[in-house]
Amino acid sequence: MYETILILHSYWAYLVLLILILATGNAVFKFFLGKEYSAKDFRIALFTLIVSHIQLLIGLLLYFVSPRLQSWSELGMGGVMKDAVNRLYLVEHPTINILAVALITIGYSTHKKKLTSGAKLKKIAIFYTIALVLILSRIPWSTWLA
Repeated sequence: MYETILILHSYWAYLVLLILILATGNAVFKFFLGKEYSAKDFRIALFTLIVSHIQLLIGLLLYFVSPRLQSWSELGMGGVMKDAVNRLYLVEHPTINILAVALITIGYSTHKKKLTSGAKLKKIAIFYTIALVLILSRIPWSTWLA
């Protein structure tokens, strides 16, 4: 079960990154070019929200079925925090990515309340860009690209 969820989490991450980059780039370029917000922009932002939440659920499931979870009881908090690999998988990656999904959710929710195209695109651009940077900062690149 663990291996299946791990594979699903890894491959779904490619979709999340692709859609998040698309949504962020779309909002940033349209904002700076002064373009109008359209139904297509709404759908892109909504799809980004949906795939990121699905990834979060898969990640939470993976976290609780992972054999790494036993490191908390074996090493304790101090031991986990001293080991860079365990710290990444058990603390940094989950915490930062939960924060990133929260930022995507906030950006999506607040953009709907804005009345002008510029304001809508600005909210998406800001929150989705911060979320993208956070996600990219905590991907375990050494194992993900291997």
